[in-house]
Amino acid sequence: MESLQPADIRAIVSRIAAIMTEKKEELIRLDGTMGDGDLGLTMEKGFTTAAEEAQKAEEPDAGKLLMKIGMTIARVAPSTMGTLVGSGFMSGGKAVMGKTALGGADLAAFLEAFTAGIMARGKSKPGEKTIVDVLLPASRAFSEAVAAGAPLSQAALKLKDGASAGREAAKEMIAQHGRLAYYQEKSRGQDDPGCVATTYILQGFVDHIRGAG
Repeated sequence: MESLQPADIRAIVSRIAAIMTEKKEELIRLDGTMGDGDLGLTMEKGFTTAAEEAQKAEEPDAGKLLMKIGMTIARVAPSTMGTLVGSGFMSGGKAVMGKTALGGADLAAFLEAFTAGIMARGKSKPGEKTIVDVLLPASRAFSEAVAAGAPLSQAALKLKDGASAGREAAKEMIAQHGRLAYYQEKSRGQDDPGCVATTYILQGFVDHIRGAG
């Protein structure tokens, strides 16, 4: 696979929806430890609805399709995480609007804008135990691989590795945002539910690119 067509984007969102359904109970459990426990439901609803609407949309512009996906998630899952993820897709889609296929450099631009959009919307920065701590190392690893000439399939592995490393690093941070922040030092050593959900979002991209979706 050398690029992502709109059909691939639809398949990726469907893959993410399937992963969120599979991991729903895990996300509910993680979120229930120090949060309100609705993350699994939110992510499943957001991506399932987005996947359904994406399948109906006859949109040849990959960027516009990604923006529509983001708008759908923000609309049907108006929680903190849903709003952030929706904003990410909208920002990322805007960065590649006008393209009918996304090559490695285009996908890198999408991921960088996705991350920047979430940082702006959530007013967060690295080191605060948020989804940014997964997205930044993942998007940077992908961008570096693409810049070095790696094919999309190999760059996708770097994306996965960067996300996993970010999740592990975030566990040792002290939360500065959301309900988890109330626990301060007690949040150290705990998985941030949003970080875990973010690795599953990125897994959807990797699975499809690598042929598992």
